[in-house]
Amino acid sequence: MAFDFHADKQRYFQNQVKNSKDYIVPFVAAILNDRPQGRILEIGSAEGGVLKAFTDKGFNCTGVELVESRVVDAEVFMAEELASSKVRFVCRNIYDIDLQRDMGGAFDLIILKDVIEHIFDQEKLLGKLKEFLTPGGQIFFGFPPWYMPFGGHQQICKNKMLSLLPYYHLLPAFAYKALLQLFGEHEATVKELLEIKETGISIERFERIAKSQGYKVVAKTHFLINPIYELKFGLKPRKQFGLIKQIPFIRNFFTTCVYYSIAVR
Repeated sequence: MAFDFHADKQRYFQNQVKNSKDYIVPFVAAILNDRPQGRILEIGSAEGGVLKAFTDKGFNCTGVELVESRVVDAEVFMAEELASSKVRFVCRNIYDIDLQRDMGGAFDLIILKDVIEHIFDQEKLLGKLKEFLTPGGQIFFGFPPWYMPFGGHQQICKNKMLSLLPYYHLLPAFAYKALLQLFGEHEATVKELLEIKETGISIERFERIAKSQGYKVVAKTHFLINPIYELKFGLKPRKQFGLIKQIPFIRNFFTTCVYYSIAVR
């Protein structure tokens, strides 16, 4: 089944606000403290919940989102912030944006929360984002490693068993597709899940891409229990054990979320 928090947009928005306030804002506190008047961009801003935590602290924010209906919801949920020019939303592909004309210049912090694992040609995106950063600016990434129990985002399935079954997204594509169809998943859901299978990213791949595109890791945290699970399932967030997070590849299977902050070398 698709969990209630995916269907209830208001609840989803509020969950994102709290998660951002409690975990993302503290994670990027160093760059925020250095630039109290900084400009913030979120790519894949959805309903705006992540940015709400930053506008509440007085930062000027811009959200870029491809899905028009989500932009409409964001403008409803953040109507006060829009009216006071604390935030703006742009419904456009990031590659189609002219930085000066459309954005008024570069950003001190760029946020991609649960986005990079949906992107084709991740190298291209990270290369592009350097154009959007001020000198010394940083990019925050939060994402589930592909090999973790629900790295395929199978929780969106309507079938209850499939939505709760871990690791089966690691099946070969033909078997994965057949299983989803066997249990009656809608073709749009099957298509989305197969696309994520193509774009899902491991910890090692992310670090390799970042390095190849000229970035350095400023900060990172690996979680055994994803902070958002506190709001979704009542599970207390927990950082990954020191030994596990040091073991390449194996750590992907037991790490439900990673946070990274990177900057141009």
